[in-house]
Amino acid sequence: MLSKNQELSTLQKKETLEDFYNRLKITRPEIPTPSLGMINDIGHFNVFNRSVVCTNIPSAFSRRDFYKISLIIGNGILHYADADIEIKGRALLFTNPNIPYSWESTSPKPAGFFCLFTENFIHNRNETLRDSLLWRINDSPVIHIDNEQEVTLRDIFCKMMKEMDGDYIHKYDLLRNYVQLIVHEALKVKPQDILFKQNNASARLTALFLELLERQFPIGSTEHILELKTAHDFAFRLLVHVNHLNHAIKEVTGKTTSEHISRRIATEAVALLKHTEWNIAQIAYCLGFEYPANFNIFFKRQMQCTPKGFRAN
Repeated sequence: MLSKNQELSTLQKKETLEDFYNRLKITRPEIPTPSLGMINDIGHFNVFNRSVVCTNIPSAFSRRDFYKISLIIGNGILHYADADIEIKGRALLFTNPNIPYSWESTSPKPAGFFCLFTENFIHNRNETLRDSLLWRINDSPVIHIDNEQEVTLRDIFCKMMKEMDGDYIHKYDLLRNYVQLIVHEALKVKPQDILFKQNNASARLTALFLELLERQFPIGSTEHILELKTAHDFAFRLLVHVNHLNHAIKEVTGKTTSEHISRRIATEAVALLKHTEWNIAQIAYCLGFEYPANFNIFFKRQMQCTPKGFRAN
């Protein structure tokens, strides 16, 4: 069990790919560690069989600095942001660098597959893929699937593993396409989650807003004060009128700009209450509240309990 100081450290420092491979080396020394020297230039991608590399030891609650898509076969609990999501049987799981999580397997033996990759593996190569991933994993990390969908997704992951062992000169372009196929299979499961047309100007503005919103987090110290707190703040930074921003966000997501901001601040508040020893006044100040009483009102409206009550449970 992590101490609060250790948990705070995991929030302040994301787990890197090097951390991931160092951990893997301890439990599975026979698996070769790839060279990470070119990661800043060309990005990184890898795919694994969960039955080979995963254990039943719960992972640490922390942010990672990479994306991960997992085909979970079996049972487990995703501790994600401010929620515990139970998976029974099979599911597709998307996680990203923005939100901390941990995974607790409740099956005797982990099964399925996962792939991990960096932002620059997809950045500027496939913006449609990037936007789809960002949208899906911010709001709906778990997608429950049936037997037929499991077979389809298992086949895609097997093809990715085969490709990783091959020497096709364009294999990473092909792997990006396989990741795109997984994203499309996910979107087909919940078509109501397709919230925008990819080339729509409102969608592009919304993507910029969400990226700017996420860039403010995590709050790593009591000296880190949230800068952008209102729709007007974001509109000013994005050089658009606040009414135009509000219209675009509502058109694309069905939620208001303020709802997105409030929800993200509430998510960070939950993480800080759970995993730091900062007092409530310090957390309130970091999140842009001049007075703790205003933070109490905000938190109760978002979470149906006070910060003090949440921390006590």
